[in-house]
Amino acid sequence: MSSSSDNDDPQAFDETGDPIAANDADDPRNEPTGPRTGPAGREVVVPFRLYKVVTVFSTLAAVLAYIVGFTLIDAATLQLSVVRTVIVYLLGSVGLAPSDDMLVAGLSIAGVAFIVGGTAVYVLGTRFRGRGMGKSQDGSNES
Repeated sequence: MSSSSDNDDPQAFDETGDPIAANDADDPRNEPTGPRTGPAGREVVVPFRLYKVVTVFSTLAAVLAYIVGFTLIDAATLQLSVVRTVIVYLLGSVGLAPSDDMLVAGLSIAGVAFIVGGTAVYVLGTRFRGRGMGKSQDGSNES
């Protein structure tokens, strides 16, 4: 059974997915969008639907970059890696035959670069927030 208290405060959303507040002063749609400096550093306020897209795809890109980076580091350290064998074959098919030391250095640098790139994408993705999310508590009447 459903009681009437379950639906006392229904949360409404506009066409972009942003929540609509009961009174105009608290309506997150009235918050301006764009870059600003907040309590956690620089942040960019965007519509909620765009926030969800940025969060999903930046996390996905970061995870894929980590996987590729660690796979390349693994190929650099193992002599019998499938990835290393494929890379040596592809380089040999175009006429390049790098020495073992050069191959280890190249794979290691590429692996670390993918991990650092994934970290950068994730960090930049966390700088976005939806309207009305994480507002500063400075000057509010809440205690």
